[in-house]
Amino acid sequence: MSLFIKKPLSAFEEDMKKSEMKRVLGKWSLTAIGIGAIIGGGIFVLTGTGAYFHAGPALALSFVIAGIACVFAALCYSEFASMIPVEGSAYAYAYGTIGEVFAWIIGWGLILEYAMGSMTVAVSWSGYFNKLLHLFNLHLPAYLTQDPKSYTGEGFSMNLPATIIVLLITALLVKGTKEAAKANNLIVLLKVAAVLFVIIAGAFFINVANWTPFVPEVATVVNNGESHTAYGWGGVVSGAAAIFFAYVGFDAVSTQAGEAINPKKDVPFAIVASLLVCTVLYILVSLVLTGMMNYADFNPTGKYPDAIKAPVAAAFDLAGMPWAVFIITVAATVGLVSVMMVMLLGQSRIFMGMSKDGLIPKMFSDLHPKNKTPYKSNILIGVIVAIVAGFTPIATLADMTSFGTLFAFTMVCIAVWLLRVREPNTPRSFKVPALPLIATLGIVINIYLMSKLNLHAIQLSGAWLVIGVLIYFAYSRHHSKLNNSK
Repeated sequence: MSLFIKKPLSAFEEDMKKSEMKRVLGKWSLTAIGIGAIIGGGIFVLTGTGAYFHAGPALALSFVIAGIACVFAALCYSEFASMIPVEGSAYAYAYGTIGEVFAWIIGWGLILEYAMGSMTVAVSWSGYFNKLLHLFNLHLPAYLTQDPKSYTGEGFSMNLPATIIVLLITALLVKGTKEAAKANNLIVLLKVAAVLFVIIAGAFFINVANWTPFVPEVATVVNNGESHTAYGWGGVVSGAAAIFFAYVGFDAVSTQAGEAINPKKDVPFAIVASLLVCTVLYILVSLVLTGMMNYADFNPTGKYPDAIKAPVAAAFDLAGMPWAVFIITVAATVGLVSVMMVMLLGQSRIFMGMSKDGLIPKMFSDLHPKNKTPYKSNILIGVIVAIVAGFTPIATLADMTSFGTLFAFTMVCIAVWLLRVREPNTPRSFKVPALPLIATLGIVINIYLMSKLNLHAIQLSGAWLVIGVLIYFAYSRHHSKLNNSK
């Protein structure tokens, strides 16, 4: 059995024809899915940590660097989506170009992006939900809002809100993609309106002195008891790696190709459009935030310890607009729901593609008789994510999510280049311009950002990939439909 056997592009076309999934997603629904996945924890949470622990006011440049890295990957994703418009995303692209074992490793790595991403956002959502309750003078006991590692009391503890929200979203996804997309569209409108409010209203409270120096001198900062070097141009680059999680999600558009009305044209459009819109919003928000509040004030042990957890709300609170804090908190609480929704949706569709190829059990591609959703996969993923989110701290999850994303981006840049060389005459409704240059830059930048992640998260991610390889040789290789059909 060949480790490098490739799935013919004609087989993907056949999969599309046989698919029983409902094609209900148009160009703008797909774009909303991309925006819904991107705007979330990054803009409402990571801006504070990125400014204080890495880049200072130059955080805007960190967003530019991370956005550029994503643009290279987005263009490569778009070319693939125009050729292989199926639900497997980077996994399917690798299966059609590099070979089965690499496709499996990428699919396994995507779990880090989607499942871990869902868990991370669930924990972030819980924090904003508790803040919203506090605005109404309601308080949940600490043992029901903190994971065991973070809990300072005695006895049992769990992050119950994080667990419950994942289970509720899972129930919605089982009901149907069209219903989930409608809910996502409404939430995205609310989120974009809230972000525009932050940019416009916050611009009136910018103190340009907070931007000086724009790139602070190199210094040592302490994060959770560990000291590291920050600021300077090195801090700008490490900041790009640290806030990269803010961009996780635009590739989720490609996982919905199986439910897109016109996937070959609409998926590439939605990938690029959602990324460009969110990059511009991120840059503007980071400039406003560091202009409203000095980056040094995001110190978790300083005068405003809560600013690191909810930086946008803290900036408006200090500006004397507590009513704005309410608006932002509501928007963040509701907005993070759509991020989890898209993450869980994407994960189930990747599993569906892998299941159709025989690499994981058939149950992951079984469709609900009425709703035509992979309900067994949705339920299993939802339960696992809910449990882990309830008992795991957020920091490690975020970096592992970024590792899985950067790994997938790197492999897609390699794969699209290989396919252009091997099959140059295959029809493409979208082609990456200056492909050798774009692919090379994407590969180099993504690998470099990967190296700048937390060492412990890199080690855990590496161990995860090793486990995936063992599962491939123990199960997937022997159940592969492509290998068994030879």
